[in-house]
Amino acid sequence: MDTEFHFDVLVIGAGHAGCEAAHAAATMGVKTCLVTMDMEKIAQMSCNPAIGGIAKGQIVREIDALGGMMGIVTDETAIQFRMLNLSKGPAMWSPRAQCDRMKYSTKWREILENTPNLSLWQDMAEELLVKDSTVVGVRTIWNVNLYATAVIVTAGTFLNGLLHVGHNHIPGGRISEPSSLHFSESISKHGIQTGRLKTGTPVRIDGRSIDFNLLEEQKGDTDYHRFSYFSTGRKLPQLSCWIGSTNEEVHKALQKGMKDSPLYNGEIQSTGPRYCPSIETKLHTFPDKDQHPLFIEPEGTDTQEYYLNGFSSSMPLEVQLAGLRQIPAFRNIVVYRPGYAIEYDYFDPTQLWHSLESKVVKGLFLAGQVNGTTGYEEAAGQGLVAGINAARKVKGETAFVMKRDESYIGVLIDDLVTKGVDEPYRMFTSRAEYRILLRQDNADARLTPYGIQFGLIDEDKAAVFNKKQTIIHDLIGFCKDYSVSADIINPAAESLKTTPLQHACKLETLLVRPELNFRNLSSVIPDLNDKIKELNREIIETTEIELKYHGYIAREKQFAEKMHRLESIKIRGKFNYKELMQLSTEARQKLEKIEPETLAEAERIPGVSPSDINVLLVLMHR
Repeated sequence: MDTEFHFDVLVIGAGHAGCEAAHAAATMGVKTCLVTMDMEKIAQMSCNPAIGGIAKGQIVREIDALGGMMGIVTDETAIQFRMLNLSKGPAMWSPRAQCDRMKYSTKWREILENTPNLSLWQDMAEELLVKDSTVVGVRTIWNVNLYATAVIVTAGTFLNGLLHVGHNHIPGGRISEPSSLHFSESISKHGIQTGRLKTGTPVRIDGRSIDFNLLEEQKGDTDYHRFSYFSTGRKLPQLSCWIGSTNEEVHKALQKGMKDSPLYNGEIQSTGPRYCPSIETKLHTFPDKDQHPLFIEPEGTDTQEYYLNGFSSSMPLEVQLAGLRQIPAFRNIVVYRPGYAIEYDYFDPTQLWHSLESKVVKGLFLAGQVNGTTGYEEAAGQGLVAGINAARKVKGETAFVMKRDESYIGVLIDDLVTKGVDEPYRMFTSRAEYRILLRQDNADARLTPYGIQFGLIDEDKAAVFNKKQTIIHDLIGFCKDYSVSADIINPAAESLKTTPLQHACKLETLLVRPELNFRNLSSVIPDLNDKIKELNREIIETTEIELKYHGYIAREKQFAEKMHRLESIKIRGKFNYKELMQLSTEARQKLEKIEPETLAEAERIPGVSPSDINVLLVLMHR
């Protein structure tokens, strides 16, 4: 007789998506179970030991603003922090942190084991249980039936995962970890479409074998920036990263082994991430480049292990070593394990609603790499949204869907469900049309009210948020009302490197000048100094950005409002697209497949032209 347990929400996989999903659902008060193959590998950093980066850092701040835990765990375990793109406008600023990989996993397990309403179960999902096109639970390899109203699948690269190192091919979800060989088929047999993608990771190096004197040191920032709006900053010792490069001798050594690369001998057929290519792909794509940058990143404070960013490879180990030993700093290199590629199953995300619930099987949610994305941050953002919506479904509440002008997570999900993927999806700032609205500094203003509404932000954090917003509002009002005379500014104009005033103006007008800011103006305006001297620097930074870029922000909000009008025109269920001969053939096929909710969503589908949208608009008016 099979053993059975009953829950409200069941989460399959304890990677970055699964951890956020399980924590969110349980915190929202529903009985939740997180199933993982190995409780020692919770929130494992399978690839580089870093969180954030260009656009990814904004996602982490959004997760934190909603009440997720990735930002808090990152700050707790960070061993280096950097704010990227500070030389550009604030819409491009992106936080990034190196983390202690083992401490990161341990901290996540500590959080999950102390989350009310959450159970952990070590096992492997074998079969999705479905009745009348509605999910009812999962059967595991140990014949345990786990029943639930909602099931969230966050299986990462484990679904029929296949590892490649040269001509060696081993089933696995990660190196030395088994793949799930039947669960994918138990999902696809219900009509959910699958495909295959590929990703990879580089060798891990014993730091004692590296000559750091031949590398360029890259230290982290020591200022006030951090990931979580609610943490107090970094606690671990801060370590340096190091920069090197390949050279022509490296390339020659690798070229000799290219025939044994599964990427180029036909053994790997699936598509890999365009924006994180393997070293062999770089050599193939850029044959004229005589060097490629390498970043040597520490894996933790208590280990000699280093991650070699920029050298992802699935070539035979002897070829990888032959190439690396042509780099002066790596002459005596010793590695812990080879770089490898992995192929895995994913599910077509156009078969999902924006809530990340399946259109085919009710109550089934999919999040993370199983939706065709790549990256811890993209996975965690999806997991959080899936967890929120699974809990809301259990409670009989409407789905939570973020618009494209509300968050990068909203952009990510909208791109997935309306456009699908033909390669692993990675977030970039260029994917968002409202970048000045979606800054890393204001994610709390955009999203924390949702976190409070859902019960993911407790009273203490809500009080911190409300106090911060009140201070910012008050400081903006002060700058709008406060007049600055020429007598105050002109004597200091030269030292401030600004043009003298012809007449008095409001403080907000002065702050628009790129050379002026709260810091240098407070040195000549005593009232301003009194106003900001007790404020933390994050509040000052956000307020200054809001004032300096007010015109751009207002214009982008106006454009977003125009797009919202199309969002208000609901078209799902209004048309039989097969019969609309006024539309192009491609538009009919895409609209029938994706079933967009609104006219704005239809407009974003590749293959649906502006003329197709005009046809639908005319038909709606009729």
